[in-house]
Amino acid sequence: MKRKINLLKTLKIPKRFWGLKFSKLHGFPNQREKSKGFSLKREYKEAFSFLGRTKWHIIFVIGLFFLIALAVYSGFQSQELNKTLLEYLKKVVSQFEGKGLKETIFMIFTNNLFVSFLGIILGVFFGVIPVIVIVSNAYAVGFVAQKSVDVAGITVLWRLFPHGIFELPALFISLALGIKLGSFVFAVKPWKTLNDYFISSMKIFFYIILPLLVVAAIIEGALIVMMK
Repeated sequence: MKRKINLLKTLKIPKRFWGLKFSKLHGFPNQREKSKGFSLKREYKEAFSFLGRTKWHIIFVIGLFFLIALAVYSGFQSQELNKTLLEYLKKVVSQFEGKGLKETIFMIFTNNLFVSFLGIILGVFFGVIPVIVIVSNAYAVGFVAQKSVDVAGITVLWRLFPHGIFELPALFISLALGIKLGSFVFAVKPWKTLNDYFISSMKIFFYIILPLLVVAAIIEGALIVMMK
């Protein structure tokens, strides 16, 4: 190695070439690369880059969600599921009774955080769990929308819109990441791919999904308290 560098000096090759370029050519980290520390800008760039590579999974999730929601809204429903869903919704509503703004926001945030995180992690089982979550949530949205319109008219949908403006994108991204995580089995190097997908998904979870859930909880919590 020393002989090669001395030869480069003898030939009067610029230092920037043999100091920087030579190290890259032979796989040795240079000082600039060694000094790289944590960079929030770089972390966000990598998160959005992976998010871009997940776009078809996101499109699939959104398409499936609205297809099922519209079908349920149009009347394709199960009476047994409706009964179970009504009981569940009554239980959820009762949890917010007597709660203040801060408690309401915290409850909404922790619930959405739990669902979003599990939507990613449980996707490792071939992406089956995220698909089930999509179907169940889409059914619930379609059912609630249909019942709300029956009671208060079509304009009530505009009042429901703020509840999901940040929450739904966070959910869509989480479930799309879960489905992508489950696709590691089709990769040439599955375990390496699983590790890479998991790390990238966690970056998106902390840098993109988490802020969306915070905003969603504040908006939804405030609306719930105002409507009491």
